Amino acid sequence: MPIEVVDNSTQNRFEVLVDGKVAGFADYRLLPTKVVFTHTEVAPEYEGQGLAGRLVGHALQASADTGLRVVPLCPYVAKYIERHPEFKGLVDERE
Repeated sequence: MPIEVVDNSTQNRFEVLVDGKVAGFADYRLLPTKVVFTHTEVAPEYEGQGLAGRLVGHALQASADTGLRVVPLCPYVAKYIERHPEFKGLVDERE
């Protein structure tokens, strides 16, 4: 089962696709110097497969690659950053 993570910028969200079907997403608001992650969700039939972690890891790496700071309003994104210290430097502490 091919898994892919894409930035669906028209809907302001990263999506994790399984066999071409949207299995989950991470909503965001894009600001000039930062990205605010507001909500992450995986469809019930895809839970427990590590897709949320793959999705958020990709989204955070994409933010780092483009030089954007991150505001993790979404509890899952905040917890992911806690567990993956390599992304802690991305967090915009002013929020």
